[in-house]
Amino acid sequence: MKLLIVVLSAGFLLMALAFAQRGENRKGGAGGEVGHGYVPQRGPAPARRAAPPQQEARRPADRPGHPEAPHVHSTGQWVGHDSGKNDAHFKQDHPWEHGRFEGGIGPSHVWRLGGGRPERFGFGGFFWSVAPFEIGLAADWLWDSDDIVIYDDPDHSGWYLAYNVRLGTYVHVTYLGN
Repeated sequence: MKLLIVVLSAGFLLMALAFAQRGENRKGGAGGEVGHGYVPQRGPAPARRAAPPQQEARRPADRPGHPEAPHVHSTGQWVGHDSGKNDAHFKQDHPWEHGRFEGGIGPSHVWRLGGGRPERFGFGGFFWSVAPFEIGLAADWLWDSDDIVIYDDPDHSGWYLAYNVRLGTYVHVTYLGN
């Protein structure tokens, strides 16, 4: 009987520690950890500066071990979203050509990718396309099973940001409709 109580107590203790660690990652624990289930509570703030008209796409690796792609730290810091409103890469002749996405934006709407590829992927009956110049940044996304969150892009009309919960990286996407 004592052995059973000890085993059960140890099991509950391990479960409690695992749950506490998982909660810390989701809420933004200390440090600049990337991915692992963390969901940012808000999208990026508007950039403070304007980019030169022909700024090259960057791959921001800000710390050793972090992705060489735009990413979000578990502190909520969006790394790589700083080119500003004048970045020529994000100029669209017809912003929101297929309408605006009304399926749910932000951390309370986690979507499971349902197949496709970067040029056209979907979830929940909605379809999207990764910016052509950022397709390489999504090379390790699992297009049939990753969870993503959509955020508004505060700087670039017609674009949204698709954040990959597993990897902690994000890319610019356009909404293709439903």
